[in-house]
Amino acid sequence: MNTDTLKAWVQASRPPFFIATLVPVTIGWILGAKDSAWRPGRFFLVVFGSFLVHLATNLANDYFDHILGADAGESIGGSRVIQEGKITPASLRGALFILYGLASMVAVYLMSTLHLWAMLPLILLALFSSIFYVAPPIRYGYHGLGEVFVGVNMGPVMMLGTYWVIAGRPDWKALYVSLPVGLMVAAILYYQNLPDLKTDQASGKRTLAVRLGKKNAFVGFIVLWGLIYLSILALILSRHLPWPAIASLLSIPIVVKVLKLVNGTRNWVELDQYGKYVRMLYFFIGSVMIVSLLL
Repeated sequence: MNTDTLKAWVQASRPPFFIATLVPVTIGWILGAKDSAWRPGRFFLVVFGSFLVHLATNLANDYFDHILGADAGESIGGSRVIQEGKITPASLRGALFILYGLASMVAVYLMSTLHLWAMLPLILLALFSSIFYVAPPIRYGYHGLGEVFVGVNMGPVMMLGTYWVIAGRPDWKALYVSLPVGLMVAAILYYQNLPDLKTDQASGKRTLAVRLGKKNAFVGFIVLWGLIYLSILALILSRHLPWPAIASLLSIPIVVKVLKLVNGTRNWVELDQYGKYVRMLYFFIGSVMIVSLLL
């Protein structure tokens, strides 16, 4: 594999978004370790399997959005590797079979060796959500349900699943702590859909932003971040998160900055360049939650 090919696959994988996998599995590991043992070997397998599914999801989105024409024309969605001629659709399709196959092997190994077959519904939900985000005939991402499924999978499913593997049993605490994490991942996807509002609408991709319309989509973004901070405060008050997690509120000025950028930008295509701020928010708050749980 030459350098250009390697760069193309890195571009297709969209590395900045992998933080959305690392944060929930790390928190799930910490919670599980506190109630049992650290078990780094199990954690490594969970991280490996989760990253495989995340990568497969990104590639599947590129592949099926290309097939359905959602990434054509002026759209800026996806990694653009197909549109730029760097990777063929056939190569992406082949990679999907390999990634889903490897992820399935990891899941079966963990469930069989640890006798955790009760986790199978969680595994199947994650697999279903990964494939059918944009794949026909379901394409739930085309019907305004992307944020819901992504938030559930990269919050409760990942965190509860990781806790389950580490501790050997599920626990409500992992589910509660996963709520702000899932909401933040949903916020990342929600924001990523704003620059493509017009092109998604033209291609028939009815994302939540398209369904709400430009004005209400802005209001929805405010509501979403309000719920994130309220859920963190509720977890602190209910003692599911240690009090140092209150440092999460230090990120509010960044949220205000993003809101001003969205409100002050006439052509929302330009919002794509500010997506880094939403990922920064996720990284900061996720790191605060991790550190507070380790104290």
